[in-house]
Amino acid sequence: MTAFELAAALVSAWAVWLTARRRPWCWPVGLVSVLAYAWVFAGAKLYSDALLQGAFGAMIVYGWWRWTRHLGGDGKVRIAALPPARAAGQLALGAAGALLLGAFMHRYTDAALPWLDAALTACSLVAQWWQAKRHTAAWWLWIAVDAVYVGEYVYKDLRITAVLYVGFMALAATGLRQWRQAQLEAAAHAG
Repeated sequence: MTAFELAAALVSAWAVWLTARRRPWCWPVGLVSVLAYAWVFAGAKLYSDALLQGAFGAMIVYGWWRWTRHLGGDGKVRIAALPPARAAGQLALGAAGALLLGAFMHRYTDAALPWLDAALTACSLVAQWWQAKRHTAAWWLWIAVDAVYVGEYVYKDLRITAVLYVGFMALAATGLRQWRQAQLEAAAHAG
């Protein structure tokens, strides 16, 4: 599984790199990566993470469709604001989803880390939704989630994936910086 996990990690890193640069090709590359990681996570008994890959697949299709309708003249997606009340409501939905999924995984499966895995899954879904909606706030959430994922994957002996998530944190910081700069430039041109 290590060679397969490495290949999945490389494709995943490429997808996030493209996302940080606001390139719509991040979506089909991301679709390949989530299919590969569904297999990796199922093998590690991280069932919430495996299910997350399926949800990501659906969100990827939506995100790709959404981004192609909001491209600037430079071929990059335009950033959209996220109102604080909407962010809070979506984070609350994520927390409720984490509790429900965690309870299910704890009671009905042999999941290795049912509560933590469910919480990370729910937060990842919120971050992915924000990414599809073109919100810079997604990068802040990805940085936090990825930091916790590193520990989970080290614990589960998915060392390649842990290293990948350290890289994801760096890419998320790059994405945050680039998306904030794009927001500032758009605001300067609008006002």
